[in-house]
Amino acid sequence: MQSLWDHRAVLWILARKDFQVRYKRASLGVLWAVAVPLLQAAVLAVVFSRIVRVPTRVPYGPFVFAGTVAWSYFAGVAGTSVSAIVDGASLTDKVWFPRAILAIVPCIANLVGFGISVVALLVIAPLLGSAVTPWLLVLLPASALLFVFTVALALVLSALDVYFRDVKYLTGAALLVWMYATPVVYPQSALRGLGRWLDLNPVTGIADLFHLAVLGPFEAWHRAVLVTVVTTVALLVAGIEAHRRLDRLFVDLL
Repeated sequence: MQSLWDHRAVLWILARKDFQVRYKRASLGVLWAVAVPLLQAAVLAVVFSRIVRVPTRVPYGPFVFAGTVAWSYFAGVAGTSVSAIVDGASLTDKVWFPRAILAIVPCIANLVGFGISVVALLVIAPLLGSAVTPWLLVLLPASALLFVFTVALALVLSALDVYFRDVKYLTGAALLVWMYATPVVYPQSALRGLGRWLDLNPVTGIADLFHLAVLGPFEAWHRAVLVTVVTTVALLVAGIEAHRRLDRLFVDLL
């Protein structure tokens, strides 16, 4: 941790460069960060409310949009950070800095788009039928937990990818399934007795907090959040320890 703090300027520079490169020459620029999850939420809302008809006691549009905002950030970062150390091997050959920084860069670079998406959620959710209540303040700890969990997972996956290059492809495949194992497009109550098993999914607690912020307490969320917090702490400790012990050994495998 001390080494990461000492190289925080490098982290900031790389994150800013990553953000600038991602939207360079794009006409809409960072607005794509909002357009994509908004389009995804719209498609999911139409499919699951008009065709599949998922039962829910709350306005379905805000429910899907809130879950999609959180999921889009998580999936987008997880998909790129897993191979960050391998992809950035040429950079670390030129100048030394903790390779954990490379895994954290996408987490920070995507915060701008995520922040704009949250603002869009605050504007659009009331238009779709959700009430404006003090529960909106839950978005602050929900966003913080989402960020820390994503960083922790990025540290673990990026370290594993150095040793097992299949991790990149396994992560991509897992994300496809993971979304439907997370209450993003359906409430847990829709699964009846099976819904409680979703609490074991660490992303469920994050999705629940985003839904709680926008729609208020309509389902049990305490256990899922507890699982998320415990998993986040465990991943963070494992990720930091892995990079502390193996950072200088990565060079032999890159």
